[in-house]
Amino acid sequence: MKISTRVRYGLRLLVDLAEHTGVKPVKLREVSERQEISLNYLRQLIMPLEANGMVRSIRGNRGGYVLGKSPEQVSLLEVMNLLDGPVDLVDCVKEKKLCGMADTCPTRSVWIELSQNMETTLSRKTLKDLLRGDTIPLSPH
Repeated sequence: MKISTRVRYGLRLLVDLAEHTGVKPVKLREVSERQEISLNYLRQLIMPLEANGMVRSIRGNRGGYVLGKSPEQVSLLEVMNLLDGPVDLVDCVKEKKLCGMADTCPTRSVWIELSQNMETTLSRKTLKDLLRGDTIPLSPH
């Protein structure tokens, strides 16, 4: 499984807004330049973020965007669900009826466990963690 470009760029957009929102709102053009993401792509990403209240737009010459919630209130899971939908690895994790083999499948329990672990980790991490540069320590092999 790969994390989509939508989610990766959406998180970079939100972190950039969190870092640069201060006295004045942040213009998407500035984010585009700093993050090296096309302005058109950012315009597509900002719409669901604004509709969900994660981002607010300020109109006018000095307008731009600011976070609609504080960085500690925005979990990575919330962003992923908003931009890409549920993080389940396979459809049968939440929708058992989608597979006739769900009750007897030898691998379904593994997909459920992995999906739950991923969801737990993503729900615990917030934009504030990304701003602080918090990382999850990797165990040596």
